[in-house]
Amino acid sequence: MANMKTRLGVAAAALLALVFSMAPVAAQTWPQRTVKFILTLGPGSGADIGARLIAERLSARWGQPVVVENRPGGDGIVAINSFISARDDHVMLLSPSSAFIAHPYTSDKLSYDPRELSPVARITSTLISISVPPSLGVGSLQEFFAMARAQPGKLNWVSTTGATDLILHSYIKKSGLDMVRVPYRNPVEALTDTVNGRVHIFWAAHAIVQAQAQAGNVKVIAITNSEPTSLLPGIPTVTQAGFPDLTLDGLIGMFGQRDLPQSARERIAADVKTVLDDPSIHSRLTATGQVVVPGSHAELAASIAKQRAGLVEVAKVLGIKEATQ
Repeated sequence: MANMKTRLGVAAAALLALVFSMAPVAAQTWPQRTVKFILTLGPGSGADIGARLIAERLSARWGQPVVVENRPGGDGIVAINSFISARDDHVMLLSPSSAFIAHPYTSDKLSYDPRELSPVARITSTLISISVPPSLGVGSLQEFFAMARAQPGKLNWVSTTGATDLILHSYIKKSGLDMVRVPYRNPVEALTDTVNGRVHIFWAAHAIVQAQAQAGNVKVIAITNSEPTSLLPGIPTVTQAGFPDLTLDGLIGMFGQRDLPQSARERIAADVKTVLDDPSIHSRLTATGQVVVPGSHAELAASIAKQRAGLVEVAKVLGIKEATQ
């Protein structure tokens, strides 16, 4: 009996040693083949530029090809379903959080399980700016909402994502404002109408409006990001402007399959940070209206959890029930 206990103890110790040795091996052996980044946005977007820059550098570090596949459409759902259905630990989703955190409140029924989007690395925070036509004659958010209150039903608003749409709609309802929402499929058309004065306030990734803002054809009056940025000197955050309920960071993160080993997540996040710390990569990303904020899977998860909690409160104001699968 003593010998049997001894043999069992040795076997248990060997098993534990094997389990503990697997994590670092997983990190060392991943990737073993081509890695694919599925992107919720189309070619030429700031996120697309960033994905391709990161892919090129990671390919060199990993010794394996890293390809980017653009799958725009359906407010991110096309890319998300493609990613989930791959069931492949060498396929990653690169997406702004605004592409999916609003889905439970913009869909009657979810076509996917949100738990399938497992955070791997935080990459950047896209600047989301709030613009008005110069012809409107307002210079701040406070002036704009004062005008909206003084002219009920006269002013309209446009946003480009489900999350910003819900947040602004909630604020308008809470404040008792009478404003008209105008839906657009193409943000470029909405920008053109802002330049022409047909749209009165426009919420979008700053990269969309940057050229027109620099030309003086639209006036940026605030950003929704939680922190001010040197990329837009003198432009306040919505909190600084007195409207903290309008805050939303344009987080862009990398997501993996649920069974991706923890050690692999840590290695990927560390390698992404190394790439983003390169001054040449950093400057190219900031030129597209992105703030470089590399972070671990835990940091990305915490940021998204905070955004989701905020939308729960927004949905309560709007009387929207959360959709289920």
